Amino acid sequence: MTAGLRAALSGRSVAGQVFVLQVAVVLLLVVAAVLALVLQARHDSTTEARNRSVAVAEAFANAPGTREALRDPDPTSVLQPRAEAARRATGVDFLVVMNTDGIRYTHPKADRIGRKFVGTLAPALAGRVVTEEIDGTIGPLVQAVVPIKADDGTVVGLVSAGITTENVGGAANRQMPLVLIAAAAGLALATAGTALVSRRLLRQTHGLGPHEMTRMYEHHDAVLHSVREGVLIVGGAGTLLLANDEAHRLLDLPDDAEGRHVEALGLPPDTAGLLASGRVATDEVHLVKDRLLAVNQRTTDSRGGPPGTVATLRDSTELRALSGRAEAARERLNMLYDAGVAIGTSLDVTRTAEELAELAVPRFADFATVDLFDAVLGGGQPESSRALSRTALSGIRKDAPLYPVGEQIRLVESSPQARSLSSGAAVVEPRLSEAAGWQAQDLERSAQVVAYGIHSLIAVPLRAGSLVLGVVSFWRSEKAEPFDREEVALAEELVARAAVSIDNARRYTREHSMAVTLQRSLLPRRLPEQNALEIAYRYLPAQAGVGGDWFDVLPLSGARVALVVGDVVGHGLYAAATMGRLRTAVHNFSALDLPPDELLALLDELVSRIDQDEAEEETSAPVTGATCLYAVYDPVARRCTIARAGHPPPALIRPDGSVEFPDVPAGPPLGLGGLPFETVDLDLAEGSRLVLYTDGLVEDREHDIDVGLDQLRGALERAGSSPEDTCRVVLDSRLPAKPSDDIALIVARTRALAADRIAEWDVPSEPAAVGEVRASVTRQLARWGLDELTFTTELILSELVTNAIRYGGGSIHVRVLYDRTLVCEVFDSSSTSPHLRYAAMTDEGGRGLFLVAQLAERWGTRYTPAGKVIWAEQNLP
Repeated sequence: MTAGLRAALSGRSVAGQVFVLQVAVVLLLVVAAVLALVLQARHDSTTEARNRSVAVAEAFANAPGTREALRDPDPTSVLQPRAEAARRATGVDFLVVMNTDGIRYTHPKADRIGRKFVGTLAPALAGRVVTEEIDGTIGPLVQAVVPIKADDGTVVGLVSAGITTENVGGAANRQMPLVLIAAAAGLALATAGTALVSRRLLRQTHGLGPHEMTRMYEHHDAVLHSVREGVLIVGGAGTLLLANDEAHRLLDLPDDAEGRHVEALGLPPDTAGLLASGRVATDEVHLVKDRLLAVNQRTTDSRGGPPGTVATLRDSTELRALSGRAEAARERLNMLYDAGVAIGTSLDVTRTAEELAELAVPRFADFATVDLFDAVLGGGQPESSRALSRTALSGIRKDAPLYPVGEQIRLVESSPQARSLSSGAAVVEPRLSEAAGWQAQDLERSAQVVAYGIHSLIAVPLRAGSLVLGVVSFWRSEKAEPFDREEVALAEELVARAAVSIDNARRYTREHSMAVTLQRSLLPRRLPEQNALEIAYRYLPAQAGVGGDWFDVLPLSGARVALVVGDVVGHGLYAAATMGRLRTAVHNFSALDLPPDELLALLDELVSRIDQDEAEEETSAPVTGATCLYAVYDPVARRCTIARAGHPPPALIRPDGSVEFPDVPAGPPLGLGGLPFETVDLDLAEGSRLVLYTDGLVEDREHDIDVGLDQLRGALERAGSSPEDTCRVVLDSRLPAKPSDDIALIVARTRALAADRIAEWDVPSEPAAVGEVRASVTRQLARWGLDELTFTTELILSELVTNAIRYGGGSIHVRVLYDRTLVCEVFDSSSTSPHLRYAAMTDEGGRGLFLVAQLAERWGTRYTPAGKVIWAEQNLP
C-alpha cells in the first residue's frame, strides 16, 4: 500500500494522474464550500448586528426614566451609569444617549461626552429608526439611532447603539469544522481508491512510464551481460529461456541455445540434470570441461511468479587463483605494517638490525642477514670501503653456513651485495648454484651454502637519504621458486622502512657518544688529595641519555674541603654542556673562599644572565631550574656549613649509625632570583658520614620524594661504616632496572685534624711581637720535624704579621696547620684585602707579598664575620 501511494504521488503513471485529478476536484469543492460559508457568515453577521443594535437602542430609549433624565439639569450623571450597565449587559460595543443636536450625554469613553455624535441623525429626528454600516476606530461595525419621544410624539432625544460584526457569530462558524472534516474524508477516500485501483498496475510496471520501462530493460540487459557470473533462466518444462554472455563462455553454449531444452545443449549429465530438475542448489561444484563451476539455483515461483528456475555459475578455478594472490598481497601489507611497529622500538643500531632480520624470517625469507659499515655501529658516517660487519642473522635453523654475527666481510666487486651497494638498487640471484659472481666471494663457503639448500638471494642496499649504511640479504631454501619481482619490491619497501630506523639509531648513538664524551671530560676524573674527608662516589647516567647531574670535591684553604652536587634540567649535549659551565663557575667562585650562601647567590645570578643571553635562540633550552647543594667542611672546627638551591636535602649518618636529614632551607632553584639563600652549620663528630645525591636516587614516576627519602633512610641504616659500602648498599636497594634520570651519589666520612697538628698564637699589635712569633714557629716546626721549612715559614709569617700590625688593627691571631701541606694563617679584624704589586727599584717597601707569593705554593685571602684571614701553603718536604 505504501509503495502504491509513493508511485501514485509521483504523477508519472496513469494511477498517479488520476490521483492528482481527484485531489484537484476535492480541493475545488472544499474551496467553494469555504467561500460560500464566508459569504454567508458575513451576511448573517451584518443582519444580526443590525437587529441587536436596534433592539438595544429601542429598549434603552423606551426604558422608564430615560425621558425624565433628559430634563435633568445634569443628564450625564443620571444616564451614564445606566448606559454603561446596559452596554455591558447586552454585549454591544457602545451605547450613546444624545440630545436632538447630537451632543453626547453618555459614552464608554468619558472624554467623548459632550462632543458631537458622528452619524446620520436626520431620519431619527423625524421619528424613524436609522441603521448604517461604518468603519470605526474599532473596525467595521453596525450602529442604530432610535428617537426618544415625548408623550405627544415629539422627539426629545436620541439613543445610538453599535456593535462590530466580528463580535456577532453566525451559523457559518459552527459549520466550518464540519466542512473541513468532510473535505479531509473525501481526500482520504480519493487516495485510498486510487491506491486500490492502481495496485495491480504498480506491481506490474513499478510505477514507470513507457520511457522508463525501456531504459530499465536496457540497463538490466547491460548488467546481465557484463557481470562475471553466468546467469541461466530455465522454464518449467526445462527449456532454456535466457543465458548471459558469461554463461555462454563458461558452458560453451551454442548461439541458438535459448529456446532449447537444457539436456540438448551438450552439457555434462550431472549439470544438465540439475538445471532440468528445478531443485534448489547452493554452491554445488560441477566439472564442465576444464572448469570447476560453483552452481546456485533457485525457483522463480516462490512468490507467485511463473514456474521455472534461475541458476548462477561462478568459475571457482579463477576465484581460487585470485584469492591466492589477494592473500599474498594482504600478507605483504601486514608485514609492512608490522615493520612499522616492530622495527625501531629502541635507539640501538644493533637491536634495530636484529628486529629487521627477525621480522623477515620466516614470513618473507628463510634466512636474513644485515651487514653494516663499522662506522655506522659507532654512530659515525658510513665509509666507502667494502668492509662490513655482520650485525644481525636470523633463520629458520641455526646451523646455516652463512657468515656469523660479528664477522668482518670484505665484499668482492662481483658479489650481489657489492653490486647493490654500487648501483643503489636491489640485486636478485635467482639460482645461486649458477651465480659465479656470488661464488667468487668465498668459494668454499658458497659451496656449503648451496649444498645446505639455499638457492635464491635478494641483496638490498640499506639507504637513508643519500647515505648507504649497509646491505640486507634475504635467502630462500624451503620454497622451490626463486624470488619474483613482487617479492623484490616488497624487500625494497621493507628495507627502506628499516633504514630510517637504523639511521635514527645511528644519529642517536653519535649524539649519545658525543654527550658521554663531553660529560666524562667535564666530570671529575679523579678526586683531589685531601685529608679532611674519606670520600666514595658513584655516577650512573640515565638510560634515556646523558643528563646534567654533576658533583665535585674542592680543596679549600685552611685544610677545608667543599662538596658540590647539582642537577641540570634535561638530557643530551646541551644538558652536559650546561653542567660543565656551572661546574666551571663553581670552581671559580670557590677559589674566592666565599661562604656557601654567597656562592649560590653568584651562581644564581650567572644562570639568570645565561638565560637572558640565550633567550632569543629557539634551539637552546633554559638553564633556569637547575639545582645545587654546596657544603664546606672544616676539619679543625669539625663543622660543616651547607646551603642548597632547590636540591634534595643531605643525609647524615652519625657514628652510632643513626640516620637523619638535617633541616637545611631549600632555597629556590638557580635562575629564579629574588630570594636569598640560607646556610646551616652542622657540628659533626669524627666518623660521621655526609650523603649527598641528586633527585634521580629518590624520585621516579611511581613514587614521590617522601617515599624515596624513607627508602633511602632504610638503605643507609643497613649500610656498613665505610663510604664504599654505603654507596654499594644504597645503589643496590634504590637503583631501578631502567633509570629514567641520572644518579650522582657522594658519601663523605669526616676526619678531624688532630690537636697536636694545630698551633695558635695571639699576637699583640706591636712590631716587637713579630720576633716572638718567629721564635714560636721555629720551636713548633722543630717539634713537627719540619726544620727544612723554618726559614721560609719565618719569612712568610714575619711579612704577614707585619702587614696585619701595620694595616689590620685590632686583635691578631696566628694559626699554623700541619696537614698535607703546612698552612700559615694570620687573622685580623680588618676587611681590607692586600694586593700583590711589583715594587720599583727605588721603593723601600712593597715587596712583602711578592716574597710570600714566591715562597708559598699558594696564598690568598678569605673573609670571616670578624675580619679576614691571609693564608699561605707550603708543600711538605
